[in-house]
Amino acid sequence: MLHTYRVVDLFAGCGGITTGFHSTNRYQTVGAVEIDVAAATTYTENFGKGIVHHGSITDWELDEQAKQADVVVGGPPCQGFSNLGLKRSDDPRNQLWVEYVRVLREIKPKAFVIENVDRFLTSDEFKALLRQVDGGGLSGYELRFDLVNAADFGAGQVRRRAIVIGTRNDLKPIDIPLGDVPREQWRSVRESLDGLNPHVDEKDQLLPDTYVDHHGVRLPGAFSGLTLHLTRDYQEISRKRFRRIPPGGNRFNLPYELQSPCWRKHTSGSGDVMGRLHWDRPSVTIRTEFFKPEKGRYLHPTEHRAITHLEAARLQGFPDTFRWCGSKLQIAKQIGNAVPVELAAAIGKHVAESLDNGGGSGERSTLF
Repeated sequence: MLHTYRVVDLFAGCGGITTGFHSTNRYQTVGAVEIDVAAATTYTENFGKGIVHHGSITDWELDEQAKQADVVVGGPPCQGFSNLGLKRSDDPRNQLWVEYVRVLREIKPKAFVIENVDRFLTSDEFKALLRQVDGGGLSGYELRFDLVNAADFGAGQVRRRAIVIGTRNDLKPIDIPLGDVPREQWRSVRESLDGLNPHVDEKDQLLPDTYVDHHGVRLPGAFSGLTLHLTRDYQEISRKRFRRIPPGGNRFNLPYELQSPCWRKHTSGSGDVMGRLHWDRPSVTIRTEFFKPEKGRYLHPTEHRAITHLEAARLQGFPDTFRWCGSKLQIAKQIGNAVPVELAAAIGKHVAESLDNGGGSGERSTLF
């Protein structure tokens, strides 16, 4: 029987990383932290009570189970981390990084994984992280880091992310996994949305009138993914625009009278604005405002509407059985902020298999 590793998920959100790690059947979550109450409620609904601490990481006191974790995952906000060495107590963002390091030092896990925006690896914040490894609070670890694309790991969207894996020095360093899905086999929007009825009745806009009570609050939910196949009440000008945009098109296909004043002034760039997703390509990166076509290429490939919450969740890799809590806006934020489940699963599988063998390959990353 394969060994089960204990994991703590910091800045857990609704549980994208946890969903991916659990799908490998190699992990047991022994602690999580999430400050957003709707996301924490969704996390609790899917993974059980007593796991996630709803609140700031600064208030989290680790119990004995959490202290026994083998792996810590999470992506703390990068702003403020460059001031870590200055110990500026007046910068709350900086404090998050201080607390992240505190948790790692308390647990001393075999490995930790940081997921962040792609520009993180060229930032002053990342340089500060390296200083923590070179004689600082994380001197007992060796790092590997690289940029990855979620589509290379089977996700239904193009999403470039920075991945950092720290391995304790008594183990062989764990390298960043390489995605093995060739570009010509990337998962398409058509595959991700397979089986869904593309037609959504314009009257279907409201969530069911049901509620859950977690973390001392009452929120709408819990809703299965299929419940979230809902549209919005669009203005007539928006409907006219949607009808004029062909498959694969965008705002540049609109006649002058349907262009907004700002679009008329910008005749180049912003090619994804008011764009349709392509059936036979992966989606663009799913962000928190995917329900607004003016924010990016979020129009359905053929329907005259933005993608639904369910479609966005599928493109992020969540199963239809995942249970969501909160308002439509809160759930959209959870979906857009999540780590693609397929990417998380690939990283989790790689880390577990590396730990099975005493760490990683021992080969140093070319980025060092």
